[in-house]
Amino acid sequence: MTVLSVSSTGSRKNIPSGVKIPASLSFADFNAAALWAGLTTFIWFASGMVPLQIAVSRQLSLGAAESSSWIFIVWASAAASSLALSLVYRQPIPITWTIPGLVYMGTLAGQYSFAELVGANLMAGILIVVLGLAGVGGRIMDWLPLPIVMGMFAGSILEYVVRMIKATVEDIIVGGATVAGYLLGRIIARPRVPAMGLALLGGAAAIVITRDFAARPIAWELPALVVPQIDFSVSAFIAVSLPMVVLSMVLGNVQGLGFLRAQGYDAPTKPVTVVVGLGSIVNALLGGCPAIVGRTAVAIVAAPEAGPAASRYAASVTAAILTFILALAASAVSSVLSIVPRHYVIALAGLAILSSLQEAFEKAFGGRLRFGALVAFAIAATPFSFAGISAAFWAVLAGFAVSALAERKEMRAYWRGEDDAQREGSKDHAKA
Repeated sequence: MTVLSVSSTGSRKNIPSGVKIPASLSFADFNAAALWAGLTTFIWFASGMVPLQIAVSRQLSLGAAESSSWIFIVWASAAASSLALSLVYRQPIPITWTIPGLVYMGTLAGQYSFAELVGANLMAGILIVVLGLAGVGGRIMDWLPLPIVMGMFAGSILEYVVRMIKATVEDIIVGGATVAGYLLGRIIARPRVPAMGLALLGGAAAIVITRDFAARPIAWELPALVVPQIDFSVSAFIAVSLPMVVLSMVLGNVQGLGFLRAQGYDAPTKPVTVVVGLGSIVNALLGGCPAIVGRTAVAIVAAPEAGPAASRYAASVTAAILTFILALAASAVSSVLSIVPRHYVIALAGLAILSSLQEAFEKAFGGRLRFGALVAFAIAATPFSFAGISAAFWAVLAGFAVSALAERKEMRAYWRGEDDAQREGSKDHAKA
């Protein structure tokens, strides 16, 4: 199969060498590891994110039709965006919607009408497109040191691993069988027997044997499409639109695309930013929240567990196809997954992210700017929100500030594109 060699953009040398990207679609790329990663991502979407949407829609006092329209559009646009980006660039680029932004919207219930929130989200989408076309997203990615970004990323996803351990202790049979299946796959270490596949099957077998599931009615309903009223206000733009831009464009790109770069991909920052902005506009027109590069999703589909780097886009494609089903039958999928034990879903999510956490640690603490990366990790691992913005954003700012003050020489060397070998060589030459 013909391949194209794609290397990382920018002058920095500490980004891994380019990944071999297939020039054309090959069904051989849809290997077992990629398919299992895509399925795991879908399970996370349905069980970890749909319930949150339903909860916030209740906070905002939305009717059934408005909630259905919202759920449909954010998943449909996410699936279409993920599918297009992953196939065009042959990279695992999952687009979802901003969970911190959604939670933030819930906290504004009563302060702004839903029409004002819709207008603010629409303005945020337009601003993201404008900034994306201006190349602002790419400059942010080039400017922020990768070790600090990876320290923040590791801290952000650490909670999933911690929750996985707690879930396993609390439900030793189902959680233990899930973890045991994963460990067996790592011991076998063969691409045709992916660890996540054995984890999913092991936990499912334990659920069936122990009958640890509840029989509940399944609601089969097609989504409604409702165009909400839209109001614009200066206060909503300042209080809602600007934070949404930060959460979606800045934080989303930094986490998602930063991890892709760390894996050796030439992450297409400008096109992704524009697509995220367009998706945010489409979402807002039907009541949805802004789009984002999915942090948890990219940690699953772009991780080593998803197979060879050149074929990991197949994991994102698989997740996107399943996400279309989620868009059309969100209520039904949510009903089906409600019978599955919560510990099983938590264990799967934690195991799927485990290799990404390892990779993030290696990129954050394997070279220079380790103190800044450590500060970013510690802050991101602490769940808090300040001024309506999650800890991950403040982690990047704090890590950057600390490195700028305490690791000035290393930061300048990073921006100049000097790798560690060049830096050590310069020191030896100076001593001589």
